Amino acid sequence: MSETDRPMPVLPVSYREPSFLPLTVATTSGHPALHPSATRADAAAAECWTALLAGCDTAGRSLPGRLRELVDATSTYAGTAWWNGDGAYHRGRIDRARTRIEEAVADRDGADFAEAFVGFDQAVATALVRAHNRTRSPAR
Repeated sequence: MSETDRPMPVLPVSYREPSFLPLTVATTSGHPALHPSATRADAAAAECWTALLAGCDTAGRSLPGRLRELVDATSTYAGTAWWNGDGAYHRGRIDRARTRIEEAVADRDGADFAEAFVGFDQAVATALVRAHNRTRSPAR
């Protein structure tokens, strides 16, 4: 059998929806107060991305509310004292990334939208991990 007669190997194909918050969704897995808002925000981001690519005027209608819902859930999980104290740096990163996402949607800038989501995902996941580690650390 020659090289050209051999069948091509079958490669697995993934038909998953795009994920814009993979770190956050993974971090919130198993947290009933956090995971639903993370998955709703991720789904809204995927819908917005599709609308941006298609040039639809409806791009991003539900996204700002879903992002706020996720930030509110993160704030509640972290606790007011940490969120407004040691977590203020993380809160600022989240707010700046969220603003950048909303500006990208308004500008219909898909590249900036994707980049802004990387920052938002990292900021939210980091804040959740830091808040979690704070609650698990022994008192000093």
